[in-house]
Amino acid sequence: MTRRKKTRSLSDKVTIRTGRRKDYKQWRHDNPDQVGPSRRFSQKKRQQRKLQAARKQERQEAGQPIEIHPDNSRDKDD
Repeated sequence: MTRRKKTRSLSDKVTIRTGRRKDYKQWRHDNPDQVGPSRRFSQKKRQQRKLQAARKQERQEAGQPIEIHPDNSRDKDD
């Protein structure tokens, strides 16, 4: 038995697949609840975003603070 090629496409996972794009578009239109990303994918992406935000926070805290608007008290005394 040959092994099926891995694919990211949802079109191959549709059971009514007839080889025609129009049929898949119609199935997608009729079944909007089955078209979205999988729960596993959503959880994975959410975890990745949390990690990315944590790393960014660490970088910001470890960085050297700079004054964006330093006091211009010297200029005002003139």
